[in-house]
Amino acid sequence: MLIARSAALFVLAAILEIGGAWLVWQGVRDQRGWMWAAGGVLALGAYGFVATFQPDAHFGRVLAAYGGIFVAGSLLWGAVADGYRPDRWDIAGALICLAGMAVIMWAPRNG
Repeated sequence: MLIARSAALFVLAAILEIGGAWLVWQGVRDQRGWMWAAGGVLALGAYGFVATFQPDAHFGRVLAAYGGIFVAGSLLWGAVADGYRPDRWDIAGALICLAGMAVIMWAPRNG
């Protein structure tokens, strides 16, 4: 149950951070307007709070592990939202990052 909660929080963090950055990108770079950028800033701010709900109390560990989710999530977001097609090396790299995330976050520890 603890791993499921942690994984769900990582997914929520990815949606907020990647989605927020995408909204800022759309608002500024693709000139969709400042409302898009403002929505992105709000999402990015909300992302900052999500990590605090992780069961592990170590900031460095949680953020390092989240990096793997960010890498895989960014590729997925690009594929869904922008039509980007990851190649086999993108996918292999994302899987390596996810494996590293799992080791960092959920490996058995002695205290």
